[in-house]
Amino acid sequence: MDSAAGPVVFACSPRGGGNTDRACALFAEGVAQAGGRARIVYLRDYALVPCLGCRKCAVSPGNACVLAARDDCERLFRLIGEAPLAVFCSPVYFYHLPAGFKALIDRAQRFYELRRTLAALYPEREEPGLAPARVVLVAGRPRGEKLFAGSLLTLTYFLKCFLLEPAEPLTLRGLDEPGDLAANLDAAEAVRAYGRLSMTELARR
Repeated sequence: MDSAAGPVVFACSPRGGGNTDRACALFAEGVAQAGGRARIVYLRDYALVPCLGCRKCAVSPGNACVLAARDDCERLFRLIGEAPLAVFCSPVYFYHLPAGFKALIDRAQRFYELRRTLAALYPEREEPGLAPARVVLVAGRPRGEKLFAGSLLTLTYFLKCFLLEPAEPLTLRGLDEPGDLAANLDAAEAVRAYGRLSMTELARR
């Protein structure tokens, strides 16, 4: 595989310079060690308008969203859909994903409606298989049996809109202050290793 066709890493924290950004950089280092090159996309640099719940995407031509011209959601959706490998690095807020990332996820409702439209038009059509996506979740809390459960469940159904499914995620706990991941050598190496593994498996496709 051409090394330029590497993962696209979506940095989903509203805060710059924190543990999520560090995780993205470490993942990219691992990708480079495996002979690839990752692109990092910071969601906070894009305008994201929350879903209105108007349901117009259920009946509009092409299941288009009425907000599409007002922000960058469609641009990000294209990046996700066209990425050789989509990777999502996110903090965990109140056992879930941060608001900006959740706004993007909710706007994917139009793809759910599109699937329903296609299913109604072509009832014999088989659903295509799902390709893997990678997920890194960074939590400040050091404990919690279901600390990552809500985020992973939401990501599973969000990614299905793009014919993707989460591969085995990397989950990190107890990293609260901005420099905690950089100072934790074991956790940092785990992220690099995850990047190496992801690029190695991508190159085998």
